[in-house]
Amino acid sequence: MQNILSRPKILMIYTGGTIGMKENPVTKALEPFDFNHLLDNVPKLKMLDFDVEHYQFENPIDSSAMTPEHWGEMVKVIEDNYKKYDGFVVLHGTDTMAYTASALSFMLENLSKPVIITGSQLPIGEVRTDGEENLITALQIAAARDGEGNHIVREVAILFENYLWRGNRSTKRSADNFNAFKSNNYPELAKIGLGISFNKEALWKGGDPEKPLKAHYEMDCNVIFIDLFPGIKEQSVRHMLATPGIKGVVLKTFGAGNGPNSQWFIDAIKETVEKGIIVLNITQCNNGSVLPFRYVTGLDLANAGVISGHDLTSEAAITKMMYLLGRGMNADEVKDYMEYNLRGEISS
Repeated sequence: MQNILSRPKILMIYTGGTIGMKENPVTKALEPFDFNHLLDNVPKLKMLDFDVEHYQFENPIDSSAMTPEHWGEMVKVIEDNYKKYDGFVVLHGTDTMAYTASALSFMLENLSKPVIITGSQLPIGEVRTDGEENLITALQIAAARDGEGNHIVREVAILFENYLWRGNRSTKRSADNFNAFKSNNYPELAKIGLGISFNKEALWKGGDPEKPLKAHYEMDCNVIFIDLFPGIKEQSVRHMLATPGIKGVVLKTFGAGNGPNSQWFIDAIKETVEKGIIVLNITQCNNGSVLPFRYVTGLDLANAGVISGHDLTSEAAITKMMYLLGRGMNADEVKDYMEYNLRGEISS
């Protein structure tokens, strides 16, 4: 529990992204700039009644260049500064923001402080930018405490425009709308209007403030997506399943977890599972969950050894698999934990 009267201390981690970009006068393309440029365009930061310090990537990146090594750098900064600050705000590009939010939620075990990820659709130096409001609101949420001085948010979350979403439940839904993110299978953690209205029933309550943060860094990237479509060829599927070194497959299926009923398809999946490769079934739909026993095509996949991803997002599914494999678990252990709710990523 924090001293209610103490001045909150927030650490901003600047990775790059549109929020801190500036137009190249020659190419007219947006390029990552530096943190001072960002601060110069948000004078209102000085009006906040808490201390804000920052850490900047040595070479700020477009989020399309994000890698697990970058996630590790963020985790390291949070771990090293965990006791010094009340909360953390990560400034990040939108394209891979949901992947980063999902990954950090798994890599930061027993997180009991807010890690709020935000960015913008327009650079912060532009007249109509959404960056200023997103940044200030993210800082306010990171500093928010209840009447007893406890952190209101104790998880990794994405703040964008009017909503705060659970990070491992979020997906980017728009390339040109200020409300760029959505959590399709879980309610908002907060609504932002004239004030900030927290949905206390939806907030994660798993982190124990009395226990230390446990950071994890190893992410095994020997995983792939296979996105099904009508007419997908056997040669293509078998080629992807034969990827050298592959340990896990996230199979993006139709509807409630259905795939082609061709015998070659079921055989290819079954042969893959028998090799010790994990195959996880998630739906291509924005809303809903995999229900493997509702239709015969889903049942065929389950009988072939495919495990259900329930209502995991694509981003949470792939990063969770990378995390579990990175922990050195065997295939059976990974299968068990993929269906277990670790950080609020699956509906129970």
